[in-house]
Amino acid sequence: MEQSSGTSYGRKVLYSMGSLSAAVAGQVVATWLLYFYVDYIKLPVALYSLGMIIYSVWNAVNDPLAGYVSDRTRSRWGRRVPYIAFLSLPLAVSLTLVWTPPAGVSGWGLFGYFVAILFVFDTLFTFVILNWTALFPEMYPSLRERSQVSALRQFLAILGMVLAMALPPVLYTALGWPVMGAILGAVTGIGLYLSLLGSRERPEVHTGEPLNLLPALKATFVNRSFVTMVLTSLFAQFAFVVLPAAIPLYAKYVLGIADQQMTLIFLAVFGSAIVMFFVWQRVTTAIGPRQAFRYGLVLFAAGLIPFLFLKDLTMTLVTAVFLGVGLAPLMMIIDILISDVIDEDQVRTGTRREGMYFGVHGFVIRFNIALQGLIFGALLTWGGYVADAAQTEKAVLAIRMLMTVVPWAALALSFVTVTLYPLHGRRLEEMKEALVKVQAQAKTKSEAAAD
Repeated sequence: MEQSSGTSYGRKVLYSMGSLSAAVAGQVVATWLLYFYVDYIKLPVALYSLGMIIYSVWNAVNDPLAGYVSDRTRSRWGRRVPYIAFLSLPLAVSLTLVWTPPAGVSGWGLFGYFVAILFVFDTLFTFVILNWTALFPEMYPSLRERSQVSALRQFLAILGMVLAMALPPVLYTALGWPVMGAILGAVTGIGLYLSLLGSRERPEVHTGEPLNLLPALKATFVNRSFVTMVLTSLFAQFAFVVLPAAIPLYAKYVLGIADQQMTLIFLAVFGSAIVMFFVWQRVTTAIGPRQAFRYGLVLFAAGLIPFLFLKDLTMTLVTAVFLGVGLAPLMMIIDILISDVIDEDQVRTGTRREGMYFGVHGFVIRFNIALQGLIFGALLTWGGYVADAAQTEKAVLAIRMLMTVVPWAALALSFVTVTLYPLHGRRLEEMKEALVKVQAQAKTKSEAAAD
């Protein structure tokens, strides 16, 4: 029988507010950084690219590093909560400073500021959001609760993404970029501190001593459950990293619609996904996360088929709504799968290592950014794409392939790896039963030591 946290729905909503903060802070930088630094304050493109290369290296390394440090943290406030409590305000301030470079600075001076503030922001972002995320499997041990809270988190994440993409133009045109940064920084900080009100740690479930760095990395990468899970996540997330980048090209050169109408496509996809999160929550609880994820992959792949021949906005919007049906489980189930992997790891290693697993997962999926760039460049070059010009039939075909063939390949690989994922059925039940015993023994030892 599965454990339950006994947490009220209101506290679950509060905890999930961290997802809105993570989406606002991460998406506003992803969406508007290039436009602000290159187009608005005139940082040379070559220096921007150099800065992003340097930043990308640190962005990949700091995830497992932050996870390792978090797992080894011991304080009277816990392992995860102190990072959220003490670093959320600096994170909010650093997000503001991203959009507030010193007046009159240009060239290499501006480059230095650009790289430095990105390093500060990304380090704080990683430590805060990773520790907030690492609370999820510890706080919510049952599949029912994990499905419910994951649906809440993804619902708020989409709201955060919409805010980060749609609100900045309104704010910076009316109030300026620094004020925009301050407002979104405040939203980020408030959301994180609200999440603290719904957060708690369960030290009674911790067992054993934390592993050193090399043994921790080895235990992570030889874990078949984790390897198949992280590959499943890598391929699935690549599919929906490709689509947001391909949709603007599809809208402009295949459908021939205005930029403003492009927003309707995104709203149709994400609006549908928001509704379906709560449907898939029940489906996942009923049939298990692995099987629900496989159904989601099939539905998402099927939803891409019409993009091979669509020519008008109306049918594209209908298709986008169906696409959201398959997208929802792919967004919400990954954290459920990794939570089960973390539970199994505690049974195997005798210690609880959420930080390392979420950190290494973040490191691996960073490769999607580079892979996306390579495939886009190769396919558009093959098609003879020319920016802001009428496209040849071959170029249109290349864009249609970015919307269909490329994500199909990724989704097929994800289906294979999730099929190989071993934590399902009886094996999952046996692992959960063993986990209850391990954690009960740890609680008994802790109580005996306290006496």
